[in-house]
Amino acid sequence: MPEKFTKWVACWGNATSITDRKEATYAKDLTLRYPIRACFSGNKLRFHFSNLTGTEPVTISEAYVAKAAQFTSDAHLDNVQYSPTPITFGGRASTAIPAGEEILSDEIAFDVTAGETFDVSLYFADFTQMNAGTAITGPLSGGKYSYGNFAKSATLPDDLTRKTNWIYFLNTIDIFTEEKNFALVCFGDSITAQDWPDYLTLRCAREGFNNVSIIRRAVSGTRILREYSCITYAAYGLKGATRFPIEMNVAGARAVIVQHGINDIIHPVGVEVNKFRPWSDMPTADDLINGVRTLYIMHARKLGLKIYSGTLLPIYGWRTYNENRDIIRVAFNQWLRTAPDFDGCVDFDAAVRGHDNPKAFSSGFDSGDHLHPSAKAYEAMAECVPEELLR
Repeated sequence: MPEKFTKWVACWGNATSITDRKEATYAKDLTLRYPIRACFSGNKLRFHFSNLTGTEPVTISEAYVAKAAQFTSDAHLDNVQYSPTPITFGGRASTAIPAGEEILSDEIAFDVTAGETFDVSLYFADFTQMNAGTAITGPLSGGKYSYGNFAKSATLPDDLTRKTNWIYFLNTIDIFTEEKNFALVCFGDSITAQDWPDYLTLRCAREGFNNVSIIRRAVSGTRILREYSCITYAAYGLKGATRFPIEMNVAGARAVIVQHGINDIIHPVGVEVNKFRPWSDMPTADDLINGVRTLYIMHARKLGLKIYSGTLLPIYGWRTYNENRDIIRVAFNQWLRTAPDFDGCVDFDAAVRGHDNPKAFSSGFDSGDHLHPSAKAYEAMAECVPEELLR
């Protein structure tokens, strides 16, 4: 009888970028816990950890994976159900992630059934530079942190615990699963770091697309052609030329949706307004097109990936909006819709723009800042992804 599980496929993933530079950049005696929804069944897991944007080594003191704690009918925790399995590195419980590098754990025997939730818990005993991570949102995203070592505990203490949308160091989780399963990568900026990939995951579960995982590679503020070197904007992340080759390291990936470029258009304001955002950064539509061709399409083809364009959303009313910026967006979108370079287009713009005023969001689809969609609009974005990418 052939083995049921035959290959590694990424089942969860995010980008790793420069975290927002606050007054405090170190943590000590800290537990991080991230709940992960299993989209596939499998019998082994392996974990990618990243210190890509760190400037000094980071030591993981302990790491565990466990099925999410279950509660009995009278709301008491059934501790028997919580059995943490150590995540090891060359057989060791602790490891250091060198500055600027990513590491892979040992293969961990761990039975997972599709639809289950499991926790990944990390403990950092000593002073730890918290410079490598990314902020994400959505109904399936986020975690918690606690002061103290609670990595093996079924519950985290309320008085020492807070929620967080920052994902530190944990970059990707692979599962040893069935041959038919594959990954779809969603690459972009804050639009993709926010909710639509989670809604796409929920759509897949609801509509029976059970063989695809949605892997998010997105950083708020990031651009195709430029990046910032100042601490004020460092969290806007690495430019596309740097990010894309690293972030396409996805086991079992079949295709990528690229929805990127709006920050290149809206950021420049001139040095008289902001010394870090000169007008010389302002791209033409051809600049964006050439960037996508040389940085994204060519690399995706080298990896054997299909690549789908994602159109840029309306920006009418955004604080740096002007007609020239929108002319660039519209011209770039026209190329994204029609260029034979792609395997297809996901027309996010058409899904969320207004009928009477296509420069703006449709009624109820604007989060309020005239740049980011509302939750309802993020659901519409997930619904417009063609089924051919999910089958």
